[in-house]
Amino acid sequence: MKSPRKQAFLDTIRSRRSIRQYLKDSPKDNEIEEILEAGRWAPSGLNNQPWRFVVVKNKVIKSKLALLTKYARVINGAPIAICIFLDSGSSYNRDKDILAIGACIQNMLLCAHAQGLATCWLGEILNKKDEVSALLDVGLDYELMAVITLGYSDEQLTKSCRKSLKSLILGEY
Repeated sequence: MKSPRKQAFLDTIRSRRSIRQYLKDSPKDNEIEEILEAGRWAPSGLNNQPWRFVVVKNKVIKSKLALLTKYARVINGAPIAICIFLDSGSSYNRDKDILAIGACIQNMLLCAHAQGLATCWLGEILNKKDEVSALLDVGLDYELMAVITLGYSDEQLTKSCRKSLKSLILGEY
């Protein structure tokens, strides 16, 4: 039998969706801080915590950021964009650090969803990572890993489907 806490956690994972249309209302600063805090607590090799964040609220900066991706509509429509960078100065193993940043991002997405907020993890913008770094003036030690849009959903939530677990298991030994 599943505990209520475990069931609530699984429901959060299963009900999270990528949202691309947002209401104009902006999340509160404490909600944004909780999301960043959730990311901060992700696991990382040697506990090096290689992630760094830039929170973009300014509409002018956000519109310039949006020009760097074919998903401009998503960034322009969201009240907040959070850019996640790899700090090469704290990196000891690029592969492990990128995996850790993925865990950081997943923590952030789940935390936002648990708060009733909507997100979309954007990766195509990585094609212009140098331009993003220049726009945000973060310096050469920081490499863009993703942009997360954040706000309140203005979409009907859809059902999602996944491949069967059996089809994903390559073997058991």
